[in-house]
Amino acid sequence: MAMNEFIPKMMEVRQSYPKSKQLDFPRLLEEQFAQSGVRARITPGMRVAVGAGSRGISNLKEIVKATVDVLLAAGAKPFVIPAMGSHGGATPEGQSKVLAGYGITAESMGVPIQASMEVRKIGQALDGEDVFFSVPALEADAVVPVNRVKPHTDFRGNLGSGIQKMLAIGYGKQAGAANAHRVAAHVGLARVIPEFAKTILGSVKVLCGVAIVEDQHHQTAEVHVLKQENIPAEEALLLERARGLMPRLPLGEIDLLIVDEIGKEISGTGMDTNVIGREIVGYSSALRPDPARSPMIYRIFVRNLTRATKGNGIGLGMADFTTTRTVKALDMQYTYVNAITSTSVQGAKIPIYYDSDRETISVAISTLATLHPEKLRVVRIANTLSLERIQMSACCAELLAGHPGVSIAGEAREMQFDAEGNLAPM
Repeated sequence: MAMNEFIPKMMEVRQSYPKSKQLDFPRLLEEQFAQSGVRARITPGMRVAVGAGSRGISNLKEIVKATVDVLLAAGAKPFVIPAMGSHGGATPEGQSKVLAGYGITAESMGVPIQASMEVRKIGQALDGEDVFFSVPALEADAVVPVNRVKPHTDFRGNLGSGIQKMLAIGYGKQAGAANAHRVAAHVGLARVIPEFAKTILGSVKVLCGVAIVEDQHHQTAEVHVLKQENIPAEEALLLERARGLMPRLPLGEIDLLIVDEIGKEISGTGMDTNVIGREIVGYSSALRPDPARSPMIYRIFVRNLTRATKGNGIGLGMADFTTTRTVKALDMQYTYVNAITSTSVQGAKIPIYYDSDRETISVAISTLATLHPEKLRVVRIANTLSLERIQMSACCAELLAGHPGVSIAGEAREMQFDAEGNLAPM
């Protein structure tokens, strides 16, 4: 039962970003392969394992298809493998289904999909730690990882999620990913990924990496073909570009954040830790500012899982509240395999939940322990990728004054609930 029935009026807020580019992927990939010198390294009959992951990358189907077509035109024999560690329940069928959800199938690509989970030890890193790699990829003549470069959700530094991570964890399948995360539990992913990738780059022929950078609209801003020997250095430069293009929340301190949906295609952690200021390995729910966290969000309410996440609710544990329908939508097998493989077990925990959004919001507000609920900074977003159009409580108007690129659209209105007490779509 809710302890505080106050629910604030909300106003629509828009964040404006530069317009997205319109890219011709077939032409762009042809040019990139030629200009980088990679096209000249392709020999007739060369079998190439093109890796595609489980992230919600815009235009992934088109970029993988354009990459495959360049290889075919050069006389190679490419095939696609799911390079996604343990995702999809760590089964060939599950991983093929994840790719199919992005439109990547044998029919759409015109080449086979090889989803075997079999791996083989290819060397060691970090003083004796075994490094594993996909057997179908090792049996090919070369591999081409295709991945988005962006700040990682689990660590900071000059390496994020991208080509090296896909090589070290994605191509390692469930066994390799679990081993990498086991080591990372002791020394950190920031050390494991570059060291494991170094071992792989030294023993596996990586024809190139296809690196994608997205803009604030979650659209493709750049695509680069990186030669094997240049991957570490060039990926570090692309990470800085990606960091500058990330969307952000317009406030540094928020009392209640309402997130309409989380999912693996939104972020590897369901909702991007860089956006919410919480870590997948744990967080504090104290109502005191912490200078080390940015933004500072005191309560998070997750309303739903995305359809594309297929019940994988990893990251739900970073929220404080959720709904009964979200809990019922969880596929525990998918979620637990992901959490156990990554050793981020807190990300799979289930928060406090109620049947309706109205009750959940009311209870969440009551836990903020304020005598002035009308002054609470309440923000609602669709997900952590979509921050152009958000809703904020009326009291935030003065906090946004003079904020570049931020505008208020219309007057504040009561939150709209349906007959079951659930929020209407944004």
